[in-house]
Amino acid sequence: MADTRLTLALRQGLLPEWAGDGPVLWFGLAEPDLPDAIPPARLTVVQPLQPACDVLCGAGIAAVPEARPDDRAALAIVSLPRARARAQLWIAQAAWALGPGGLLIVDGAKTDGVDTLFKACRGRLTGADSYTKAHGRVFWGHPGADLFADWLAPAATGASFVTGPGVFSADGIDPASALLAQALPGHLRGRVADLGAGWGYLSREILTRPDVTALDLVEADHVALQAARRNIDDPRAAFHWADATAWRPSAPWDAVVMNPPFHTARAGDPALGRAFIAAAARGLVPKGQLWLVANRHLPYEAELETRFRAVEELKGSGAFKLFRAEGPRPQRKGA
Repeated sequence: MADTRLTLALRQGLLPEWAGDGPVLWFGLAEPDLPDAIPPARLTVVQPLQPACDVLCGAGIAAVPEARPDDRAALAIVSLPRARARAQLWIAQAAWALGPGGLLIVDGAKTDGVDTLFKACRGRLTGADSYTKAHGRVFWGHPGADLFADWLAPAATGASFVTGPGVFSADGIDPASALLAQALPGHLRGRVADLGAGWGYLSREILTRPDVTALDLVEADHVALQAARRNIDDPRAAFHWADATAWRPSAPWDAVVMNPPFHTARAGDPALGRAFIAAAARGLVPKGQLWLVANRHLPYEAELETRFRAVEELKGSGAFKLFRAEGPRPQRKGA
């Protein structure tokens, strides 16, 4: 395993009771590169992002999309996600899974709020200590399950919807999606997809069109998809925990609606949105349409022109631009 804060702290003998015999529960691990002290047979990973979960399972590591009430562990590790709400939930679930004397380890970058979390956790951990390195911190201690009960928060709920900790637009309707919803035509029909469906706001809008016969909600974040299942009660909806850039429908779509993500980490990555556009073009019928909203600075025009015969920019806003594209161009095999 490459040197990390975790392995450096282990090598220096800072981490107590590391190499026991009990089960290990690791929240947020994305790569199947493990410290030597953790045999894969002892490990279960909680990884809600489907592509990462697939990578782990392919390497022979047991991975599940969410923590289970009966999970028990002697050692629990939390690799911090970007969202504080999800980080707190994972720490609380880790504390719940640990038996008496179990060790909790939390690792994260300063940009992900690890210092603030250490301050919040230090008084709840017995034997709390930490090690700082490489613009981040790893900290550890022995928690009591009840000391983190207030972090086992239920999903956030709006006036008519449920979201979840750490999902996109968890606090309310995203303004870009609201703008796209207003632009959608009333005559949407046939098979439709919402790529990167999140907790289902755009999908609910799509399903108000009576001529829509089927809707595929494709979302890589299991937490968001579970929220969408609670928000949408319509037999036309099918829920797919999958990478929208790689997933293929069983039958082509007549329309795709999407507000694609453009972050794989903290920095923006326009290539992700371009991959969503390519996936939409692959999945559409020859005269199918794409309805897309994007932040105004994102350079998607060239990809749209490459993938579609007709591209029209609609009236957007100062922050967001709207596009309707029609007629996907034939694509080379594997493109």
